[in-house]
Amino acid sequence: MSNRTMTIYFDQVLVNIGNHFDLASSIFVAPRKGIYSFSFHVVKVYNRQTIQVSLMQNGYPVISAFAGDQDVTREAASNGVLLHMEREDKVHLKLERGNLMGGWKYSTFSGFLVFPL
Repeated sequence: MSNRTMTIYFDQVLVNIGNHFDLASSIFVAPRKGIYSFSFHVVKVYNRQTIQVSLMQNGYPVISAFAGDQDVTREAASNGVLLHMEREDKVHLKLERGNLMGGWKYSTFSGFLVFPL
């Protein structure tokens, strides 16, 4: 994670047809105008804390997910959305609050084109 931007960085890509997800920046760039599906699943590290993660489109939050049970050590937060995107629009995850469990086995991010326009 970046201390400055709180962008959530991923350490592995399982499928990246077209290379529209840049692993170094952890940003998905839309190759064309269309309707895209995005989902994410993140796991918090410690109990007695709350995490909040937002899916950002062009720097603005679109959806968020929270996990805040004070007695659970490894609690998950998930969300998903369909977005209308223009060519070159960017999507990434931002950690708004808390600490996440590291590694691709715990936190995931997925996006794909559903319908071109």
